Amino acid sequence: MPIKKWIRQYAIMLTVLFVAFTFVQYSKGREVEHSIQFGILWAFLATTMFLGTRIYYYRKKIYCAVCNDLSESGNGNDKKA
Repeated sequence: MPIKKWIRQYAIMLTVLFVAFTFVQYSKGREVEHSIQFGILWAFLATTMFLGTRIYYYRKKIYCAVCNDLSESGNGNDKKA
């Protein structure tokens, strides 16, 4: 498993989503505290779902062009997602 790659991507995605969700809520006129709480919650949930999907694809040897964790022309068991 490419753990280091996934950890780095998880951290980057978590940060970007946190900033995006927080900014959107603040732009809608919400309080800063509410916006930060919303950003933390939804960034964590979205990033965890993405990571879970990547782990599932990796274990089932399902090819994913975006993930790029498995070779496209592997052992013949790889499937396009």
